[in-house]
This record gives sequence, structure tokens and C-alpha cells, in this order.
Amino acid sequence: MSEMIASAKRTSEELGKFADMTDSERNEIARIVGLGALKYFILKVDARKNMLFNPEESIDFNGNTGPFIQYTYARIRSIMRKAEAEGLVLPETLADDMPLNDKEVELVQKLNNFDVVVEQAGKDYSPNGIANYCYELTKDFNQFYHDYSILNAENNAAKTVRLMLAKNVAKVIKNGMDLLGIEVPERM
Repeated sequence: MSEMIASAKRTSEELGKFADMTDSERNEIARIVGLGALKYFILKVDARKNMLFNPEESIDFNGNTGPFIQYTYARIRSIMRKAEAEGLVLPETLADDMPLNDKEVELVQKLNNFDVVVEQAGKDYSPNGIANYCYELTKDFNQFYHDYSILNAENNAAKTVRLMLAKNVAKVIKNGMDLLGIEVPERM
């Protein structure tokens, strides 16, 4: 565990993730990411299968890893902080006539599957279903974020929809990772 924390700290420093953080913040993020990488690597694999732990692979900020999911959560939280700083207040719910593009509909549908995934993981005593769902949701959100601007959306309606989507993706990621016993940092 201490090796994973040290590795997370090294990797984060190399990637410039600690630029404006205090030493205590750096240590806490390294702890969260290091332990998250270790736990996620183990939990993403079906318990009935053999696996070989690879520390370098587990700490990667890309691919099916804990740090990739944690970083996406932190990115969404950063977007939400920027929106709040701009004075944007999100409604409790979206209007029924709010237009959604195909990618937004796909994200909503993916979010709606969370309870089914959790129920199945419980029935099967298999947390890898939740881990892999979190990864797929993260991957889908990152593709969406790459394709569509959130804070610089073309109009206020699109900005509201995308912020609500981002907020709910972050909530589901946090809940899924909590079920796996993995913390997600507010910033990285």
C-alpha cells in the first residue's frame, strides 16, 4: 500500500497534477489515488478469475484504472466549481421540453442503468460489475466532454443540460466508487 501511495505521488508530480497544492494536500491526494488504484485493480476483475497485479498499470491515469475514474470525478467537480463561480444555479429538474442530443440521451440512459448494475452485483456477490460500470460511464462522459463544451455551450439551455448531466455523472461515479470502498478526491 505504501508503494502504491508513493507511486501515485510520483506519477501525479510527473503529470503536473500537484501544481498549486500544499504538501498536506499532495499527500492526501496521493493516499486516495494510490489506495484507489490498488483497490480498483483488484475489484475490476471477476473474483472467479486469476489475475496478476501490475502496479504500473494500476496507477495509470488512462484506461480502466481507479485513477482514471478518480480524475474524471475531480474534473467534473472542477467544472461545477467554475459554474458556481460564474453564478450559475442549476434547477432541481430539467424541463420536459429541454432538447437533448444523441450523446446526452446516451449518458442519461447509462445513468439510469446504475441501480440495475448494483442490484446484479449484489445478487452475484461480484463487485466487478460496479467497477466496470464506473469505468464505462467515465469513458462515455470523457468522450462527451471531448465532443461538447459544457461551460462554453452554444446557449444557456445546452449549458444547463450539460451541467446537470455532469453533476449526475459525478454523483453516480462517487456512489459507485463508495460501494467499492474507493474514495474520490474533489481535486487532483
